[in-house]
Amino acid sequence: MPVDSTSFSLLRRLQLPDDQSAWVQFVDVYGPLIFYWARKKGLNSTDAGELLQDVLAVLVAKLPTFSLDPAQRFRGWLRTITVNRAIDLYRRNRRMPQSAGDDLLNRLEAIEPGEFFDEAEYRRLLVHRTLELLRAEFRPATWQAGWQQLVQGQKAAEVARQLDLPLNTVYLAKSRLLARLREELDGLME
Repeated sequence: MPVDSTSFSLLRRLQLPDDQSAWVQFVDVYGPLIFYWARKKGLNSTDAGELLQDVLAVLVAKLPTFSLDPAQRFRGWLRTITVNRAIDLYRRNRRMPQSAGDDLLNRLEAIEPGEFFDEAEYRRLLVHRTLELLRAEFRPATWQAGWQQLVQGQKAAEVARQLDLPLNTVYLAKSRLLARLREELDGLME
């Protein structure tokens, strides 16, 4: 595997001015997550899309100089940016009646960091999205065998029977997909 395939490497690649593939990969993983989090907190699709664009604009400006402090988590930093941009969005878009807008703004400002991003939900979405992006790296049967075991929780023998593959091949598929997933998520699942 190339060194640039790990997440810490992805963060380093985002600091390079001409690495568009790093930004595409970053947006592919985090774009749907930020959008989902925004929708989960009550934003409509339009506002969630606007929030996503705002967060990405901040990231384009800040990630080139971002330094991962061992005491700071990347997700915490991203959460702070997202919450702040959500609050700014509601302040800008006073489309709601004043009292409803004020109530929603007060709730956003009062959100504890853990409330905005449920840990289990974050992990599930990040793993699922990353697995989807890894799909292109594997032969279809290998990916399907790994997916059915890792995501769907099926037993190897059942997957081997369904896909008409040797049992050892099914175990290897899970192992290879899991190793690649761990490599890709290194540092992001703290």
